[in-house]
Amino acid sequence: MGPEVLAMLMFVVLMVAIALGHPLAVTLAAVATLFGLIDNGFNVIALIDLFTNNNWGNFLNYTLVSLPLFIFMAQVLDRAKVSEELFEALYIILGGLKGGLGIAIIVVSTVFAATTGIVGASVVAMSLMAAPSLLKKGYARGLSAGIITSSGTLGILIPPSIMLVVYAGLTGQKETSVGNLFAAAILPGLLLSTLYIIYVGIRCFIRPQDGPPIPKDERTATFGMKCMMFVKSLVPPFGLILAVMGTILAGIATPTEAAAMGAFGALLLALFKRTFTWEMIKGASLSTARTTAMVMALFVGGKVFSVVFLSMGGGDVVADLMLGSSLSPTLVLAMMMAVVFILGAFIDWAAILLITVPIFTPIAMELGFDPLWFAMLICINLQTSFLTPPFGYSLFYFKGAAPPEYTIGEVYRGIIPFICLQIVCIVVVCVWPQIITYLPSVFFGK
Repeated sequence: MGPEVLAMLMFVVLMVAIALGHPLAVTLAAVATLFGLIDNGFNVIALIDLFTNNNWGNFLNYTLVSLPLFIFMAQVLDRAKVSEELFEALYIILGGLKGGLGIAIIVVSTVFAATTGIVGASVVAMSLMAAPSLLKKGYARGLSAGIITSSGTLGILIPPSIMLVVYAGLTGQKETSVGNLFAAAILPGLLLSTLYIIYVGIRCFIRPQDGPPIPKDERTATFGMKCMMFVKSLVPPFGLILAVMGTILAGIATPTEAAAMGAFGALLLALFKRTFTWEMIKGASLSTARTTAMVMALFVGGKVFSVVFLSMGGGDVVADLMLGSSLSPTLVLAMMMAVVFILGAFIDWAAILLITVPIFTPIAMELGFDPLWFAMLICINLQTSFLTPPFGYSLFYFKGAAPPEYTIGEVYRGIIPFICLQIVCIVVVCVWPQIITYLPSVFFGK
């Protein structure tokens, strides 16, 4: 059986197994084992050696030590209710504008993304805090769902992001180190947030009934009170962001050291807000252990899948198909982005990275693409995986936490404009790659 047939069968079997609802990490490893045995003539010892040798480096990767530390920081901040105070302040400051409450949610989610990096925590927190208020104030339910679910996904892109740490661990290249990826993701993340704000502002200006301002009798705060509320609610999370991101970008600390400092800072913030309890620490620690175990299990499963796929010539098949098709580099890039987008509708972002990065990165290098720019295109593209039906995780997070008045049909319709904005963001950074490469060149040189 030729590599072309084996590669096609491997993906078909993987998609079928995922559709049947089997755990993703186990599915990746099981499919890899099956096809690895077929390709190696059922030589079990050779296959074990292949898996062991290729996975040993994952557990010696110092960068990945930052993963549980960033997750712990996120869990503590989530339980410390850092975002609630900022939302209340912005609710009063921006509530008098058309669409102001929606814009406040996007701003809070952007700040929350820069402190937690966990999409589920952001979407659930904003669903519980903001969805009832949006409903009560008469916001269009589809727009409300789109605002909360899309802005909640910013946590997977805006650093410190778990996805960027995983990407850096996958490639092991200097160009796509954690520091470079963090610096490269800042402007695209802010661009995406800005696009959401512009869309909400324009839509509510044209259709005020979709995002009415809060009544005048509720706008009692003076300008001075608003400034004090904003500063008081913004300074603590901004200080933590500066401590983590500033030390990485300034070259003072490694990502792992900065993550440890961030975890400690999150504990101090919880003490400051008087939400620190041993029960909170226990819950945050257990959630950190579960999330870390899940990510590392996916890491192992995805690694063995990609190793088998590449060892039996699947990578060469894909490369020959794209590079030997006489298509322009732009069309090849569009094809790769389309594959990532389509996979995002069915499987988790981590699995997509683990499957596509080992295959697509050599093709991108062959075409002469900047590795950092290409990495960021994939990461921006993976924002859509949280919103695209049928398995958009943010949609399920929202539906589970929001009031029952929000129907799944309204949620699906509401996210369409925001998916389009994510695609617009990809096009913009393709046309102006400096949006990605500028900050890394400033902080780390060309």
